[in-house]
Amino acid sequence: MESYVWYMHFTKSFAKLTGKSITFIFAILLIVAWLITGPLFDFSDTWQLVINTTTTIITFIMVFIIQNTQNRDTEAIQIKLDELIRVSKKAHNTLLDLEERDDKQIDAFREGYLTLAKEARKKSGN
Repeated sequence: MESYVWYMHFTKSFAKLTGKSITFIFAILLIVAWLITGPLFDFSDTWQLVINTTTTIITFIMVFIIQNTQNRDTEAIQIKLDELIRVSKKAHNTLLDLEERDDKQIDAFREGYLTLAKEARKKSGN
């Protein structure tokens, strides 16, 4: 459990850092520096390998960072929506665990709400 807490703090901090404009500027400057050094290394295979390897590693790591933060954000939003459904008197509490249902059940709910939306548009004249 302790390693998960470390990972959670790491991904949250890393996602914040990489989402800043200064990080983007730094990445652009690194690419410009790499381009400038091209003639110094005669645009060699090693010169190209450096940028390819670097970008591959960064992309690989960022996939996990982004997925972790997106999962955490999605779960938090889901809990907030569940609470809104729970406290609303006219809400259907059967929707509280909708994300746990199979695709057919979700599609059935969607169709029901699409029908409600069409009826509401007819009533409003839109």
